[in-house]
Amino acid sequence: MASRAEPSGPSARGGGGAGLLPPLLLLLAAAALIPRGDGQNLVTEDVTVVEGDVATISCRVKNSDDSVIQLLNPNRQTIYFRDFRPLKDSRFQLVNFSNSELRVSLTNVSISDEGRYFCQLYTDPPQEIYTTITVLVPPRNLVIDIQKEIAVEGEEIELNCTAMASRPATTIRWFKGNKELTGKSEVEQWSDMYTVTSQLLLKVGREDDGVPVICLVDHPAVKDLQTQRYLEVMYKPQVRVSQNYPVQGLTREGEPLELTCAAFGKPQPTDMRWLRVDDEMPQHVVVSGSNLLISNLNKTDNGTYRCEASNAVGKSHADYMLFVYDPPTTIPPPTTTTTTTTTIPTTITDSRAGEEGSIRTVDHAVVGGVVAVVVFAMLCLLIILGRYFARHKGTYFTHEAKGADDAADADTAIINAEGGQNNSEEKKEYFI
Repeated sequence: MASRAEPSGPSARGGGGAGLLPPLLLLLAAAALIPRGDGQNLVTEDVTVVEGDVATISCRVKNSDDSVIQLLNPNRQTIYFRDFRPLKDSRFQLVNFSNSELRVSLTNVSISDEGRYFCQLYTDPPQEIYTTITVLVPPRNLVIDIQKEIAVEGEEIELNCTAMASRPATTIRWFKGNKELTGKSEVEQWSDMYTVTSQLLLKVGREDDGVPVICLVDHPAVKDLQTQRYLEVMYKPQVRVSQNYPVQGLTREGEPLELTCAAFGKPQPTDMRWLRVDDEMPQHVVVSGSNLLISNLNKTDNGTYRCEASNAVGKSHADYMLFVYDPPTTIPPPTTTTTTTTTIPTTITDSRAGEEGSIRTVDHAVVGGVVAVVVFAMLCLLIILGRYFARHKGTYFTHEAKGADDAADADTAIINAEGGQNNSEEKKEYFI
């Protein structure tokens, strides 16, 4: 009987049993198919992204020799092998694939996507490097709570600013107007999120009314995130007394005085009154609302006059000290005394008059004296000329007619007169 011989040798042992090779042999066989390279280096960078944005992962190769590049997620699942995506997550998209780079984008990033992602290069030996994705979460809400909506001047109020559900924990800063203040912060952690509350104690004054208090957030996921509240501060009146008349100068006896009182506060003052400190108000003083009028000052009005104003917060006042001076001295007009030969100006002035008044009085007296002297001289000259002309005319006619007075008739008078003209020694003229 013939018997069937079993094949021998490696080929006979391996025939029909290739599918039964151990998995380790298959991995070795696959590794043998991976191209080898010398001096190749993988390069990547960490990625920081805000929740909901896009993260881009890049695996780059220096000195590439066409080795296979693949990207794995934190669970070591292959996202991309070359340009093929085994992982069924459509948020991963291929941005670029070449022999030297594999770049993948991840859209709508969430906290669950945070972790290490691995870049692998199939060389001998294989190379691997990881990149870390960090997800930032901005604060969900930013709120200021104020202890009292309306504060009174001098009170200390409490303000709290809360930034909820952020990652990492946020830093809160306080400002009053442009001035930075210091608060006290507390941090609470819920799972992977942080809630921060900052407390500010602020003593308010009237200058703080209407000023904004700002809560500002410092966080890498946001920029210029802030909220603010305006302070409302009530304060007692601020009172001021002003002098309307006399506008400038001293308050003198016999002159009028008018004062005005102005008051500002929150709420606006409703009660305002005038009084005289440490004495009764004079009967002739007229008070009309915020005005005080004294029509005719006298020294009995001296004293301190006070204007008081009040509101719901408190009462304030302002004082005016009145001192009545003597009335001004009147300067009489200058007088002038004139004689026939000279003029002596006599001026009576007040010893308290100014230098300018004295100079003007002297000027008037000098002018008056000069005018009087000129008038007197002209009168004298007219009298002398009149007497001269009158006497000269009488003498002339008297000597011309000499010798004619004794004639019996007109012819004889003419002959006598002609004869008188021939005698030049007897004809004389006198001039006075």
